[in-house]
Amino acid sequence: MKGKCKVTFVALVVVILLGLLIWILVRPVKIVAVHKKGEFASVLVENFPLSDRGKMNWWLKNQKTLTEQYGIPAPAKDSYFYVTFWKFGDGYKEEGKYDRLCFDDMKPPKNCIEKDAVFSVSHSRNLGTVFTTYEGRYKLQENGEIVAYKSTFEAR
Repeated sequence: MKGKCKVTFVALVVVILLGLLIWILVRPVKIVAVHKKGEFASVLVENFPLSDRGKMNWWLKNQKTLTEQYGIPAPAKDSYFYVTFWKFGDGYKEEGKYDRLCFDDMKPPKNCIEKDAVFSVSHSRNLGTVFTTYEGRYKLQENGEIVAYKSTFEAR
């Protein structure tokens, strides 16, 4: 009887953990706010995809919606833009003594967030579209393929 209880308990824990994992993977991204300054945009998000591939696929799938609903990206005349997605975390905070990202389009004191970038997308005439994540940089090829990108630029 004790063995059967252990098996049932382990099975229940596995089912709960699988349910939690599925919930984390399929929950929708929530855009809390968008702050724009020229061709630069900061998007505050909750529930952003965890994997690099998930982040890039989310951008490709939602780029049109982001343009229609939020006006981003807003490219400069030379087609350059830079969009950074920030984890909203505990919400807006005062600047305080910390190195926080503060937004000029909001009145202080609570107009700052913790600097916790989860993803960025940039586009230029020379490089095309480049995705930046914790794990690395990726380039969107003209054929739609996403490949790892290594910059050949060296600072001396």
